[in-house]
Amino acid sequence: MNAIALNVSSARKAFGGLVAVNDVSFEVRQGELLGLIGPNGSGKTTMLNLISGALKPTSGEIALDGAPIAGLSAYKIARKGVARTFQLVRVLPSMTAAQNVMAGAVFGHRRLWGEDAMHLAHELLERVGLAGRGSLPVGAMTYIDQKRVELARALASDPRVLLLDEWLAGLNPSELKIGIALIEQLSGEGRTIIMVEHVMDAIRSLCDRCVVMSSGIKIAEGGVSETLSDPEVVRAYLGDDDA
Repeated sequence: MNAIALNVSSARKAFGGLVAVNDVSFEVRQGELLGLIGPNGSGKTTMLNLISGALKPTSGEIALDGAPIAGLSAYKIARKGVARTFQLVRVLPSMTAAQNVMAGAVFGHRRLWGEDAMHLAHELLERVGLAGRGSLPVGAMTYIDQKRVELARALASDPRVLLLDEWLAGLNPSELKIGIALIEQLSGEGRTIIMVEHVMDAIRSLCDRCVVMSSGIKIAEGGVSETLSDPEVVRAYLGDDDA
């Protein structure tokens, strides 16, 4: 069995009287693709923010390859090997697509510079479907293409753990099919991935396991089929068209 890549232990985040993440614990093993699902407002993105350092936990522990990272600055966690995409795309709009991706190489875990970083940027842009578009200003790109740039930027750091926050959201059916195939390919390379996603077809086809959150707490965890059929999960989350 693979070693544990990421361990979340009793993570808690409170904003005044609102507890967004309430003593949540789970593990992700190296090479595993874990789905983190739940209804809107359940605390999924807050959990990714705690792992990536965008937020500091109120209490609890988070460890990357056995080393504690909870409370570290986001750039320090990035350099240790956690990269992410955002639910609302965050790009550097005044820079080109290639320069955006290079930023991931320069400031992330892998730390490439100059021509090496530029070569990797164009290679990754091609991989996400943006071949030959590296010189375009990213601010002039469509939202979907900005999402592709953001994924390429995350991959440029060669992360130990990749966090995908609704990366498939907003894709049309053909783009969705391509996006699922790309994530499947990344997982097949042995990458450790946590994906927050509402597209249940993607969760079913891609994930090894899933963790389900509702109102800040973990309500279920396990294999995808049995977890999605759990009555509490159905009540909390899957009582809509995705059920």
